[in-house]
Amino acid sequence: MRKRIISVVGARPNFMKIAPIDRAFAEYPGLFEHLIVHTGQHYDEKMSDSFFRELEMPQPARFLGIGSGSHGEQTGKIIIEFEKICNELKPDLVLVAGDVNSTVAAALAAVKCGIKTGHIEGGLRSFDRTMPEEINRIATDAICDWCFVTEESGLENLRKENFPEQNIFFVGNTMIDSLFNAMEKAKKSKILKELELEPKNYVAVTMHRPSNVDQPERLGMILDVFDYLSANRKIVFPVHPRTRKNFELFSLGSRIQKNPNIILIDALAYTDFLSLVNNCDFVLTDSGGIQEETTALGISCLTLRTTTERPITCRLGTNILINPEKEFIINAIDDLLRKPRKVGSIPPLWDGKAAQRIVEIIKNL
Repeated sequence: MRKRIISVVGARPNFMKIAPIDRAFAEYPGLFEHLIVHTGQHYDEKMSDSFFRELEMPQPARFLGIGSGSHGEQTGKIIIEFEKICNELKPDLVLVAGDVNSTVAAALAAVKCGIKTGHIEGGLRSFDRTMPEEINRIATDAICDWCFVTEESGLENLRKENFPEQNIFFVGNTMIDSLFNAMEKAKKSKILKELELEPKNYVAVTMHRPSNVDQPERLGMILDVFDYLSANRKIVFPVHPRTRKNFELFSLGSRIQKNPNIILIDALAYTDFLSLVNNCDFVLTDSGGIQEETTALGISCLTLRTTTERPITCRLGTNILINPEKEFIINAIDDLLRKPRKVGSIPPLWDGKAAQRIVEIIKNL
């Protein structure tokens, strides 16, 4: 009898983490029925079809259409709706990935229904509980049956939290599986030509954390940094909707429009974004996943945060944490532009085969 597995996605990073899992399950059609449930926590109808196509994912078996809202509202709606899915489809196992509200909500609903759960990307900790994602990570690991770990820090954290040793599996990083799988397509991307960019002559930027973009003085400081950096490099900034809204809310849009070296664009399809990152001089970000992608690609990355839940990207990779204050950021930019750069290495098991390891483990559970 085939095992029915449900993987839950809700926000863009989840797709990169689950797509390789779906391909790995497809290698055992007689053993597994793998279904994807999309909560709709984040949903861009315009990009949806291309995103599924690029990642070689089937359309979701169910779409919950949760939409945006406060953390409590969003989490509560997902619990209610995903419980219905659990009761309807009666899966043998639910897999959740990452640290978004869909992750913890789906895990909680599944556990309450008596369904075994596994957390892909378990054990990561920033030790900063002001981050909603940190609460999601801690809570998800606390209730899941199995944790699939991307880096050594995850093993250490779960052991300190007394997670059962026999249920911890160091498997590598499925996000890097997706990156390696998509690189040939990314090399064919025309995004540099469309934006009139020369390789290594621009900086790729992503910025969306409330601590950096939700206060006018903080966002104004980021623009001060952009003005400084743009004297040496073009800046290409795929803008998060909240960040774009705040540019207008704080009357900062005119500052950007006056600077021809700052290029604001809408969110990119996955392979276009990979091409943008792979060809840039360096990345300026406050994201989590981009720290991993730049490490895998060997691209310098300045992360404007005081903590990271992915310390392997700093210890072995190309990532550098920067206190998000103007003086520190500009000093770090100067170091990248004028001094020899940190040469990173790819962390253990980031070899494009993490999903295969996970499915092999599930096959033997």
